[in-house]
Amino acid sequence: MLGDNPYFQAGFGIMGLGVALTFLRQGAMLAATTLRRQMLVSLEMNNKDPAYDYFLTWMAAQSARTHAGAAPWTGLFRTSAPWMRSHQLGVQTLQEQRKNGSASVMFKLVAAPGTHYLRYGKVWMQIKRDRETKAPNLMTGMPWETITITTLSRDRGIFTHLLTEARDLAMRGQEGKLVINIPWGIEWKPFGQPRRKRPLRSVVLEEGVAEKIEADVKAFLQRRQWYADRGIPYRRGYLLHGPPGSGKSSFIQALAGALNYDICVLNLSERGLADDKLIHLLSNTPERSFVLIEDVDAAFNKRVQTSADGYQSSVTFSGFLNALDGVASGEERIIFMTTNHPERLDPALIRPGRVDLSVLINDASPKQVRRLFERFYGRDETSEVPVVVGAQEGSETDGWERIPDVQLRELAREMEEIAQEEESQGRRISMAALQGLFIRSNARDAVRDVRTLFVPRQPASE
Repeated sequence: MLGDNPYFQAGFGIMGLGVALTFLRQGAMLAATTLRRQMLVSLEMNNKDPAYDYFLTWMAAQSARTHAGAAPWTGLFRTSAPWMRSHQLGVQTLQEQRKNGSASVMFKLVAAPGTHYLRYGKVWMQIKRDRETKAPNLMTGMPWETITITTLSRDRGIFTHLLTEARDLAMRGQEGKLVINIPWGIEWKPFGQPRRKRPLRSVVLEEGVAEKIEADVKAFLQRRQWYADRGIPYRRGYLLHGPPGSGKSSFIQALAGALNYDICVLNLSERGLADDKLIHLLSNTPERSFVLIEDVDAAFNKRVQTSADGYQSSVTFSGFLNALDGVASGEERIIFMTTNHPERLDPALIRPGRVDLSVLINDASPKQVRRLFERFYGRDETSEVPVVVGAQEGSETDGWERIPDVQLRELAREMEEIAQEEESQGRRISMAALQGLFIRSNARDAVRDVRTLFVPRQPASE
């Protein structure tokens, strides 16, 4: 009876067709998955890995190029940046501040979160950038991001070449420059654009002081195995103390540049910084970096509590000491601390093991005044002609006054004699004040006006 029922036959036929289509669909999906696994390969990187920033820098560079050259192993090719055709773009704004006060702003189109396609050499790749906005990083507040690069399995070797090129491109932008890092949550992040390195000779300290610190740092860097053999933690601490404007921070910056080190600036009064974060930061400093803690005497004084954010910083003095040389403190670390008032520092902080070398960076001595004068107005070591700062009537080119070496030595001697006379009368002058005078004045005007910058020397107790 059921066999003669046309409705039953039609329903059974439709059901059979549905089952067959379901099997076909699942088979097709299984085949596609298998084919994908066999033919495609994916590389994933997240924004906690340095390669993530390298790759984004490389992608941004592609947008600025009309034509791109292939990696050496693929042969030459020409193509515009294919991902630029995507409808998912972002903008990266670059600002450049020039020494003359002018500024320029440039815009680069970068790959925004989404799916993009790019040709590298003769290989096409799919680049997918995902951003998780619902569960951001609780320490930094920034969303988690992931980049997935997919290409044919046979071309998996391209990943190494691509990442190497991206790394070299990112590092090339930092060659000859100093990178300043600041805490971002529990991580160190570059602050602003890399800065041009300051020559060590441009910071004029009392004779022998700069050489003493530089020699000590170099000796430490060469004794890693010596420390390990004796079971001594491989870290070194320095305290530079002296009046404001004497050149403490400038010297540290110049020394870092001379040794090809970067600087990690740590502010102990930073809002949200606590003992555990401090220990983590000091235990995970980037390689080849100095940790700089300025005005360490003021870090634990006059701590105030705000109504909205609680304490600006919850770093305790004992927590700071433990971060320097406690059980949980890191190794392979060089810390520079500066202060204008060393007498205010607790003896527990400046004991050996926490501060291994303490150096006074004082106000300008007469010899320093002369050396800085000659450095500003003397012959530039990179030039064949003597130049001095300050445009004057009759200057030859580019606003630089040129004077004979004989006259320069005479003015330098007069400058030193003025400094000696003022020093004998109990008056002092900072290196910062001298530099400001030399920047805005020519040589003759600097000698004439320098007396106005000397101030009475404060008693040592103050």
